[in-house]
Amino acid sequence: MTDAPLIDEHGRHEPPTAGDEASTLLGFLDYQRATLEWKTRGLGADGLAARLHPTAMTLGGLLKHMAWVEDWWFSQVLHDNPVLPPWDEIDWSVDPDWEWHSAAGDSPEELRALWQAAVEKSRTLAEAALAEGGMGRLSTCVFDDGHAPSLRWIVTHMIEEYARHNGHADLLREAFDGQVGE
Repeated sequence: MTDAPLIDEHGRHEPPTAGDEASTLLGFLDYQRATLEWKTRGLGADGLAARLHPTAMTLGGLLKHMAWVEDWWFSQVLHDNPVLPPWDEIDWSVDPDWEWHSAAGDSPEELRALWQAAVEKSRTLAEAALAEGGMGRLSTCVFDDGHAPSLRWIVTHMIEEYARHNGHADLLREAFDGQVGE
């Protein structure tokens, strides 16, 4: 038996089957991230902009949305870092779904780079929080009800966020070019 990570046919690292809490949760989060990467892999502008009516959701919009979600939870909520470009330039009260709508004006390279940079930054911020207090480390930002989510809660929420949107990505990709798979 080996401890080497298993990699599936789509290049995704399987989460550890007997890891500790942090490696298991972060392993599942990275698996979900890799699933979004796979579902958008090889697509040009047409593929990232394809819609499945009646929704306005696109794979490009998913990439940009998940870049925002990564940055929001790991940078702003967990560490209370200032909001940085491009997110700081948006009047969210005018268009609360800006990231979804604006993706149509971005190239595939810009969308992938934005999402990949957000993921890498989130990994670094999660590792810093782990070093400061493990999965129980509370966020610096507090919810309106006075509670601060733990790193454990944020990672679990991110797994849920990716899993839900990866279901959307399955449908969008299959409708565009017939690619299927879990």
